[in-house]
Amino acid sequence: MINTLLGEKIEQTQRFLQDGTRIPVTRIHVPNNAVTYIKTKDKDGYWAVQLGLGKNKREVRMLQDTLIKIGDKIAAKQVFKAGDVIDVIGISKGKGFAGVVKRHHFKGGPRTHGQSDRERAPGSIGQTTTPGRVYKGKRMAGRMGHERVTLKNLRIVEVLDDLLLVKGLIPGSRHTLIMVKKVGEDKKFVPLYKEEEKEEVKEEKHAN
Repeated sequence: MINTLLGEKIEQTQRFLQDGTRIPVTRIHVPNNAVTYIKTKDKDGYWAVQLGLGKNKREVRMLQDTLIKIGDKIAAKQVFKAGDVIDVIGISKGKGFAGVVKRHHFKGGPRTHGQSDRERAPGSIGQTTTPGRVYKGKRMAGRMGHERVTLKNLRIVEVLDDLLLVKGLIPGSRHTLIMVKKVGEDKKFVPLYKEEEKEEVKEEKHAN
């Protein structure tokens, strides 16, 4: 069965677990994903399903053939449930051009002996005559953010029709495309605290 769906980041908020713990929660809107194309091992060399959400399309790898057909619509409740462990893939917020202190968490230069202009400088970037160049991948100032980011091992705390409540914060700004991939289940999952349960207890006390 398919284990990945496309969604849209809505907002970040908070909830309480039944043990009283307050947790950060991200709401992800996951409407029905349409199957727009199916790749087979005989024709394409591997199994995969192409999912569509609005104008966006993403390919999801499969281990084997499934009963899914082109035109099928897959709902969030068919794939996810409370307690699932997931990976979330999205595009991080763009932060523009940034220096090495903000971008790579450099400590900066000394603040003594008159070096007032070196506090946020990167320092030396080369190794003299050998190799006589700057190595590729050297951590320097440059564009920060707006990159594909994967956050692993997050928990789904509740599934409401086409809405997922995920424990923790996920990459991207509001209304950006998100991929949610199920990777396992949390055996020690603690459900959310609900006001309905509290009201039921009160009604039982009044009845007695």
